[in-house]
Amino acid sequence: MVNILNMVEFDPAGKEVLCFGELLLRMSPDAGGTWLNDHQLPCFLGGAELNVATALSLWDIPVTYFTALPDNILAGQLKGSIAGKGIGTDKILARGERVGIYYLPQGTDVKNAGVIYDRANSSFATLQPGTIDWSMVFKGVSWFHFSAICPAVSESAAEVCLEALKYASANGIFISLDLNYRAKLWQYGKQPADIIPGLAAYCDLIMGNIWAAERMLTIPVPLDFQDKTKAEYLSQAELSSLEIRRQFPKCKVIANTFRFDSGEKGVKYFTSLHTAKGSYHSATYQTEEIVDKVGSGDCFMAGLIYSIHQQKTAQESLDFATAAAFNKLFIASDATSTKAADIYDSILPHEKK
Repeated sequence: MVNILNMVEFDPAGKEVLCFGELLLRMSPDAGGTWLNDHQLPCFLGGAELNVATALSLWDIPVTYFTALPDNILAGQLKGSIAGKGIGTDKILARGERVGIYYLPQGTDVKNAGVIYDRANSSFATLQPGTIDWSMVFKGVSWFHFSAICPAVSESAAEVCLEALKYASANGIFISLDLNYRAKLWQYGKQPADIIPGLAAYCDLIMGNIWAAERMLTIPVPLDFQDKTKAEYLSQAELSSLEIRRQFPKCKVIANTFRFDSGEKGVKYFTSLHTAKGSYHSATYQTEEIVDKVGSGDCFMAGLIYSIHQQKTAQESLDFATAAAFNKLFIASDATSTKAADIYDSILPHEKK
């Protein structure tokens, strides 16, 4: 049985995970506009990296969240809420003038055209390189996690990401990257392929899917590669992952998630994991109706981090992360609220090829 820790230089003992990204408020109006008459607009606290941190804290992994927030009453309440989840907040920077917001109609996905971002000139987007004491930020840290959303919000934020990665890599800190793609965020004259490869070069674990790898890392996928069998998707994931390892030799672990619409409101979901020791895939999860797609991928990423901390095998890590991500589809918030023990109970028997 292959333990991922045998393939990477990572020692979690006595140290914490650091999640870096923009804190966001998600406003979720109903599609019919009833909220206007009711004077109630559902609001969720999130952001991809905070969602990961929330899951890790729930599963008893020491974790700290690093972001920038303005110095005002709202930011104080937000920090209090985060701290109340058991997440470290002592490294959050007090600077800038506003918190990022996005509007997502109920029942839609953040990848949907209906999402509206209000993040320009937020505290995070206006972070500047050369202004952060990375030795303080990374003190006591063994794992650094960020997503491709971070460099998408502004050019200066992308430069700050690069600073962080250089410091973390030079100091032996394990680095994970989620290839989240948000088309509406890349508005400063650069495309993902101009920025992300330079950041991916520092990463030990990259998560995404074959299409994200194509768009962000220029790893090719056959034209019109849609409506394929699970075996065909897994085969392409292995090819894409081998190319990622070739182009980015520091990367030792690549994860791919496949989530497809099923029926009118359902989802079909499976995943794969690729290492130097071999390739692994999950069982197929399927449901006819879900509650909330937001944060499912973040929960998968958290599941991998958790399992590696627990020194699970590659297959066990993938199985837990997949079950956690699927479970999140039935929770109406940005982050999971399901305990690790309940996720273990929900893991489907592994399929034989």
